[in-house]
Amino acid sequence: QVQLVESGGGSVQAGGSLRLSCTVSGRILGISFIDWYRLAPGKVREFVAGINSGGDTNYADSVKGRFTISRRNAKNTVFLQMNSLRPEDTGMYYCRLSGVYWGQGTQVTVSS
Repeated sequence: QVQLVESGGGSVQAGGSLRLSCTVSGRILGISFIDWYRLAPGKVREFVAGINSGGDTNYADSVKGRFTISRRNAKNTVFLQMNSLRPEDTGMYYCRLSGVYWGQGTQVTVSS
């Protein structure tokens, strides 16, 4: 059974940093692609960043230059390093495996 667990969320002031983790169990991470999405109150869920099995990455325009996605296959984990956080980055952050499996989310709150 595939399971994704996110962690690392919290509350920070604008300009601060957080590092989110997504740990996958039940499937070999190295052959999968992982995306991060976020959901803010009153908004639709939006793509944030993604990384494929070859290590290629892509980002939403709103986070380019501030967020970095990386993976550590040996530990079946994907990270999202978030720097220069803004209040509009506030939301529940979810990771998704191969376009199918979702984690339970981790909350990020950025205050001005």
